[in-house]
Amino acid sequence: MQYRNLILALLAVTFSTGVAHAERVVISIDKISQKMTVSLNGQLEYVWPISTAAAGYTTPSGTFHPFRMEEEHFSDEWDDAPMPYSIFFTPAGHAIHGSEHVKSLGRPASHGCVRLEPANAAILYTLVDEAGMANTIVVVKGGGIKRASREPEPASFYGISEPGRFNPGALY
Repeated sequence: MQYRNLILALLAVTFSTGVAHAERVVISIDKISQKMTVSLNGQLEYVWPISTAAAGYTTPSGTFHPFRMEEEHFSDEWDDAPMPYSIFFTPAGHAIHGSEHVKSLGRPASHGCVRLEPANAAILYTLVDEAGMANTIVVVKGGGIKRASREPEPASFYGISEPGRFNPGALY
C-alpha cells in the first residue's frame, strides 16, 4: 500500500510539472484602422500597423484558425514575392506575413494578405508556433476604407460592449 502511494505521488509530481499551460493567441485584424492586436490568454500584448488588401483585392472578414505555417515562403502567384513568417488562415491562400514594403504599413496595399513588419511577423510566428495553430484564432473585422461622411461603426462592431468608452478614431 505504501509503495502504491509513493508511485501515485511521483506520477502526480511528474505530470503536474511536465504539463505546460497552453497559451491562447487571439490575432485581431482591423481593416479600417489597419492595425493588428495580439492577445495572449486574454491579455493584450501587441498592437502593430498592418496592410490589408488594396483596392481591387480582398482580405476576407471573419473568424479563422491558421492551418499552415511556413517560416520562409515565396508567393507562387505574385512573382516569387518573399512572404517570411507566413501564417495561412484561408484555403484561398490568405496569410499573415512579413513584408519588405514597410512604408505601406498602416494603409491598404496588399493583394489580400495581411502584411507586417518582418520583426513583428517573426514575433507573431513564434507565438503561434509555441501555442499551436489549434490554440490560435484570427479575427478579421471591418470593410473597406471609411469615407469621411460615414457614421462611425458602433462599439459592438469592434467587440466592445461598453457604450461611450470607445472612440474608433483614436489611436490604440
